[in-house]
Amino acid sequence: QLQPVESGGGSVQAGGSLRLSCIAIKYTYTTNCMAWFRQAPGKQREAVAAIVTRGLDTYYAASVKGRFTISQDAARETVHLQMNSLKTEEAAMYSCAGGGVVCSDLIPQQYSYWGQGTQVTVSS
Repeated sequence: QLQPVESGGGSVQAGGSLRLSCIAIKYTYTTNCMAWFRQAPGKQREAVAAIVTRGLDTYYAASVKGRFTISQDAARETVHLQMNSLKTEEAAMYSCAGGGVVCSDLIPQQYSYWGQGTQVTVSS
């Protein structure tokens, strides 16, 4: 089974930007929601943002609203997460997931297909 594949992680100073990408051809055509989640060591996985693959409505965690943008390319092959004004506490493993049903719920348990993740490090 082809998993989503993330890229774009790296190290950035606080206040900087990163753009994550998720190749998810199989899921953007077959599932209602694609989403980004993150998990820092010792913490629970938390939702970052979700997008409706057929309608392109987007949903965000309150903590990232106004700074992060989730998008899908026109070919519906890749989902991006543009992250601006990054904070040190946002350092985490960021994972792309597909298979969500109610995108606005931002609940990881709804998602069946997960990538391996891409590490984001934010230094002060």
